[in-house]
Amino acid sequence: MATTEPESLSFVVLGAGVIGLSSALTIRAKFPSSRITIVAKHFPGDYHVEYCSPWAGGNWCSSANDNGLLESFDRLTFERFRGIAQNSPEAGIQSSALRMIFDQKAEDAEILSKGTGKVWYDELVGGLVPLGKEQLPKGAVFRMDAPSTFVINTQVYLQWLLAKCRDGSVQLVRQTVESIDEAFISPEVTTVFNCTGLGSYSLSGVDDKDMYPTRGQTVLVEQPIHPLERMYFRSPRRVDNETTYVFQRPLAGGIVLGGCREDGNWDGKVSLDFANDIMKRCCALAPELGKPEDLKVIKHGVGLRPNRKGGPRIETEKRQRGLVVHNYGASGAGYQASWGMAEHGVKLLTEALEN
Repeated sequence: MATTEPESLSFVVLGAGVIGLSSALTIRAKFPSSRITIVAKHFPGDYHVEYCSPWAGGNWCSSANDNGLLESFDRLTFERFRGIAQNSPEAGIQSSALRMIFDQKAEDAEILSKGTGKVWYDELVGGLVPLGKEQLPKGAVFRMDAPSTFVINTQVYLQWLLAKCRDGSVQLVRQTVESIDEAFISPEVTTVFNCTGLGSYSLSGVDDKDMYPTRGQTVLVEQPIHPLERMYFRSPRRVDNETTYVFQRPLAGGIVLGGCREDGNWDGKVSLDFANDIMKRCCALAPELGKPEDLKVIKHGVGLRPNRKGGPRIETEKRQRGLVVHNYGASGAGYQASWGMAEHGVKLLTEALEN
């Protein structure tokens, strides 16, 4: 594709989750004179099981261990979160300590980077602090404290991203798109960013059957009188079906209790029995919460993480209507990888425009 003058570029971002919104802002920073339109069925403020981003627990705790591209996405996003937390506290991102408890040895918990045998983000979070076995709960194998990572009030942050898009003259169109070619909403559109997440499973022209849902369930409860001083996470492995977590949301957003990872489960209904199990596990993990029966529930939630066999798809595709930059399949890493994935997608776009 020949190089195009920036002022004549017109882009469509398909999808308004955290990846789509971050991509739109990254495009605007790279191509300040371009026309950008976000086309989506759901926008921040909507609550639907198809729209995963609002339901996320919301924190930065890297699950990448490839010693490569995925870790670079998380590193870049960590640095962006640092700047946002310092300069825009209204965005809903806040620095927080994190206690991680694992029920398997480190080499089996999938937290060590390939080729290095180390936790790659050790120094990034202020130096991981291992704790002695005498401090472990029953059944746990090892525990680490991260002095400083980030917790996110996802509802506030999504609205902040959307406001930044509006401030950057990004057009917003609520529309259901059945095929990738429909996203070329006018002859002037040169490139479509496909940020549809799990929607890529059935989006005509993409039909990515490597996509599958990983169902998660959460309980949002009121904060106790004394705010939690840290996040909590307990699991056999970094990514596991038996994960329990407690994340205090900034700006009086309550506390998110989770959770589960049910691969291949499309069910969007809340299980109250399972919610009770979540609350029991979380109170055992974070005693500051008190007793399960004393928790004041604000909302139950179910979200379908956009998982993909082989990891996220970030690549370009030349179609008859124009260029498509695919950027989806982040699974549960959407927030912590968001800015890195967006930057990589725009990098691929720039390379394609130069060829």
